[in-house]
Amino acid sequence: MHAKTKDRQQRLIVVSNRLPVSLERDDGGYIYNPSVGGLATTLNAVREEMDMLWLGVPGIHEDNPEQQAKISKRLSDEFGSVPIFLPGKQFDLYYNGFSNGSIWPLFHYFPQYAHYDHLEWQAYQEVNARFCEKVLEVALPGDTIWVHDYHLLLLPAMLRESLPDAAIGFFLHIPFPSYEIFRMLPWREEILKGLTGADLVGFHTYDYARHFLSSLLRIQGLEQDFGRVTVGDRAIKVDTFPLGVDINRYSTAHEMPEVKHELEALRQQVGEHKVILTVDRLDFSKGIIQRLNAFEKFLSRHPDWLGRVTMLSLLVPSRTRVPEYQNLKSQVDELIGRINGQLSQPGWAPITYLYRSVPFEQLIALYLMADVTLVTPLRDGMNLVAKEYLISRPDGTGVLVLSETAGAAAELGEAIIVNPHNEEMLVEALHQALEMPLEEQQARNATMRARLRRYDTERWADDFLSQLAKVQEVRRLHLPKRLQGKLKQELLQAYDGAERRLLLLDYDGTLVPFAPTPKRAKPDEELIAVLTPLACDPKNTMVIISGRDAETLDDWLGEVGMDLVAEHGAMVRHADQKQWEQIDEDFTDDWKEQLRPVFEMFVDRTPGALLEEKGRALVWHYRRADPGLGSQRAVELIDTIEGYIANTSLHILQGHKVVEVKPSTVSKGRAAHPWLSAKPPFDFILAVGDDVTDEALFEVIPESGWTVKIGVPERSKARYFLSDPDEVRSLLKELN
Repeated sequence: MHAKTKDRQQRLIVVSNRLPVSLERDDGGYIYNPSVGGLATTLNAVREEMDMLWLGVPGIHEDNPEQQAKISKRLSDEFGSVPIFLPGKQFDLYYNGFSNGSIWPLFHYFPQYAHYDHLEWQAYQEVNARFCEKVLEVALPGDTIWVHDYHLLLLPAMLRESLPDAAIGFFLHIPFPSYEIFRMLPWREEILKGLTGADLVGFHTYDYARHFLSSLLRIQGLEQDFGRVTVGDRAIKVDTFPLGVDINRYSTAHEMPEVKHELEALRQQVGEHKVILTVDRLDFSKGIIQRLNAFEKFLSRHPDWLGRVTMLSLLVPSRTRVPEYQNLKSQVDELIGRINGQLSQPGWAPITYLYRSVPFEQLIALYLMADVTLVTPLRDGMNLVAKEYLISRPDGTGVLVLSETAGAAAELGEAIIVNPHNEEMLVEALHQALEMPLEEQQARNATMRARLRRYDTERWADDFLSQLAKVQEVRRLHLPKRLQGKLKQELLQAYDGAERRLLLLDYDGTLVPFAPTPKRAKPDEELIAVLTPLACDPKNTMVIISGRDAETLDDWLGEVGMDLVAEHGAMVRHADQKQWEQIDEDFTDDWKEQLRPVFEMFVDRTPGALLEEKGRALVWHYRRADPGLGSQRAVELIDTIEGYIANTSLHILQGHKVVEVKPSTVSKGRAAHPWLSAKPPFDFILAVGDDVTDEALFEVIPESGWTVKIGVPERSKARYFLSDPDEVRSLLKELN
């Protein structure tokens, strides 16, 4: 487990919509009922091994401050929980409105049921902010914060703003839809920003993670590298953690006397009939109507099963006041009534319909009774019914028919996998399941059961928390330090005390943000006002060392009075000179004539891309192209060019949305050499940059110098970092 001892520094704060205990009013007071199943049971093992504090709403609306205080004390003392009390109307708008009226249907691929109401969105923001306030009230240094599910998609970023160094994880228990579905959400950017406040974002399956990464790329322009995404000066990790079941609880439940009693009662009720079990919450995502239609067709196509097989359909009531759910309930009632009315025989009905919640003991009895369990949602985040069924049966028999659109299908490939929209496939699957020999059942199930035992609930929680701890450990041990506080004061003092100072500054991404096209990154008045006094200080030698061409640098910065290096070091012009000098005079540009048609072809094939020709380089920009297509074309372009430049002195450089070809002798590190070797030496050196091209510069700066990476600091040779150009400008202002 992530923590092996109950150490306060390793406390876990779990944040979810509901607490692991529900309250019921009773004679002016409350009855406290610990939750059974779900996330509460899943995290029991974590609670045994590390201190845990759980925040959420208590399931009741209580406005009396005195009662709130009493409830809070008891929940804290007995259940390690902190309640969040919300006004009834606000909770309804946040929970029934935005969470379950917008996010739930959209994320389950039912956009026709999703509605988008500004008041509900406002309530969702307010409630997420209220959760944030409550976490901040109780959070202590060293705490790990784990946020759960679609009700709190904005919370990670809210927490990050106040707790920049905290370990924050987020897990989504429902599907994350494809980009084409997710883009329908009016507040899609806010949702993505909220999630990227976490250090680790977890999903049940690779498909969900892939959809999330695709949305980050296409909506926010954030690229991924093996599941790692750069967000400002942070790198977040996106990974999959398939939720399991409590193996010990379900594998031994058949021994409980209560289960044996329930099973005997069921056997007397069903008799010798084969049993097909379905267990669902009443929801349009569960494929209930499609399943019933398929069962009816199965019986009509295979009449020899009439009177021999019964479908036990357990439907748990859900959102009974929502019109769409009321309509679905009516459809289900009518369809079951019609099937039973048409096909029933004396002493036998095709479908036994249970519309209620059942206790754990009765659920296990249903699993033990079922010859076939039909789990065919149209879309489901995971669906633990499939896993519970397999683990609950001690002899390893039973047949699982599983929808390919349930998250569990990624792990349970030995089940009969079906397309829940394909009625013919469902009919054939039912026939195959009912006819399957016991030996084949046990062989299929043995493989799945072994897999489930290896990745149970405890392993799921352990895996997530361990990965979250690794993200934090990497940041703590291996990354540059943020240039702030005491470190920043040390830099300022070193600057003030120096007589000869060298400032080496990149331009794009360092002094100005990246722009859609290169020409739109022209320096503003504020930047000129910051740079000019620094350049005029007689103690300073200031160098802009950029990938820009010489003409652009001359036009934009030529009057400021500082040394300029263009094209990553190909050309230089000192402040007291009028003409530019080429650093490598012997290298010709004949290669451009051969490569220019290749670049132009990729411009034509990539809408939004453009070709920039510099004195010593060709640059293919794809910042305005479709992110996915641009990245794909960049790989193709590099592969193509490599064939042309093999055994030459040319070099391919892939920067931020650019592919550049230039002589390999050109680099910022080499360009900086004349200043770094000057006599007498500089007694203060500051090098600042954001791109891979700046790493060559950081590498040659002496240990006594200050190297600063802008943006995410991972894998940088710089010793310090700042978040963005605004922080760079702020630092330069303090130097003036």
